[in-house]
This record gives sequence, C-alpha cells and structure tokens, in this order.
Amino acid sequence: MSKSSASAKSAPPTSQEQEPASYELAVEELERLVQAMEAGQLPLDQLLASYQRGAALLKYCRARLQAVEQQVQVIEGGGAQAWGEE
Repeated sequence: MSKSSASAKSAPPTSQEQEPASYELAVEELERLVQAMEAGQLPLDQLLASYQRGAALLKYCRARLQAVEQQVQVIEGGGAQAWGEE
C-alpha cells in the first residue's frame, strides 16, 4: 500500500464539504452565496458549486432549527405545566 493512497483517504474536507461552525455563520455564508448567484456574474461551474454549497448549508440550518425546536418542546413540556399551575 502506498502513502498516496492512504493520504487520499484521510484528506480533509474541502470548504464545499465542511460543516459550518455555527447556525449564524451558515446563514451568513448562505446569504453571501445567494447574493453572488443573484448578481448573475458567476461562471457556470462556480454557479453550480455555489448552488451545491447553498443546498448543504440549507440542510444544515434546517437540521439545527429542528433540533432546537425539539429541545424547546422538551423544555416547554416539562416546565410549562409548572408555570401554569401557580
């Protein structure tokens, strides 16, 4: 087995594949991508790459929102009755 085949398997993800550090950073990046795409100045290949990255960011944001929504429901489910009983 050569070193090149081993290093190819452990290569770090590209910026197109990296998960954002936070929801807020994902939204900011998504807004920048949308603005660039709406400007109509991107070459076709870059437009496709931007669309793919935007789809990944949107998926990440939706997943984060869903996770937070579930956490809020759990909190409200346990705490809402205690507040209402007073």
